[in-house]
Amino acid sequence: MKADKFTLLRHFDGFPKSNDFRLESEELGGLKPGQILCQAEYLSVDPYMRPYTRRFTPPFTMIGAQVAKVLESKNDKYPAGSYVVAGNLGWRTLSVAKDQPEDGKAPTGLEPLPELGDLPRSYALGVIGMPGVTAYFGFLELCQPKEGETVVVTGAAGAVGSLVGQIAKIKGCRVIGFAGTDDKCAWIRQLGFDVAINYKTCADIDAALKEAAPKGIDCYFDNVGGMLSHRIRQQMNLFGRVSVCGAISSYNDKTGQEAQVPVPEMAIVSKQLRIEGFVIHRWWHRREEAFKDMVAWVREGKIKVQETVTTGFEKMPQAFIGMLKGQNTGKAIVKV
Repeated sequence: MKADKFTLLRHFDGFPKSNDFRLESEELGGLKPGQILCQAEYLSVDPYMRPYTRRFTPPFTMIGAQVAKVLESKNDKYPAGSYVVAGNLGWRTLSVAKDQPEDGKAPTGLEPLPELGDLPRSYALGVIGMPGVTAYFGFLELCQPKEGETVVVTGAAGAVGSLVGQIAKIKGCRVIGFAGTDDKCAWIRQLGFDVAINYKTCADIDAALKEAAPKGIDCYFDNVGGMLSHRIRQQMNLFGRVSVCGAISSYNDKTGQEAQVPVPEMAIVSKQLRIEGFVIHRWWHRREEAFKDMVAWVREGKIKVQETVTTGFEKMPQAFIGMLKGQNTGKAIVKV
């Protein structure tokens, strides 16, 4: 059988371009004991993929997770007709896969599809997948929110940020979200965010933030880094907690270009802030805790899910580039 795949030809220099990728075909051999043949149904495009490609030497199959159907199997754990979530197969239509040492320890492994019931299988790449676990543990474990506290979320209309804001509301917090379009701001208000600020058009972010959080900010979930995060830290309360999930504001800088922000230590010291970064591998062994709560909250209507779906494997680069430009609302996925 032949598989289609996208090869990344070179490291990105600045914003990714369509000619950084090449669509290729590959002949697959027969299965060996322990292997499965799986066909991609949904593929994920996520911000982390942009910086993580630096870990590999081009050319290589572009990285990423997928939900796939098992077509043939020589592994009793994954019978033919079942579905898997595979974090390490990348941008491919067909794959021969087998268990890896990281299975169950990291989202890059091969795992059976979580128990979703009547929920869409694509949710295993979002709210009941890596982004959901990221939002759940990254916020609850590091920010440790208390009822009545004020929480700020950047990247609030994205796959992770939109979930963090809704979890914060479930925990009884006042939630302020930053997003990049008026439509996204309207959407996160529909999700329950108390205040939504368009960081691209707001004339005075400091004043808008002071009006939205007159008593200061207790928790900040940081998806963007850069100057916006600097401004938010300036208005945090004593002993505020910051969970650093990403820095998408700088992911597409050209090689050697560095974001210029004021020295952060004065606010950190004077406000005695606790700032902690994380990688989701840290809690992946506890993912079932997150899955249980997230499924329940979705079914109860406490968490609302939106997906931006691009149809057609050939549009993988388009979906990836669009996500990095902020063209998605909620989780960006590709349906093969």
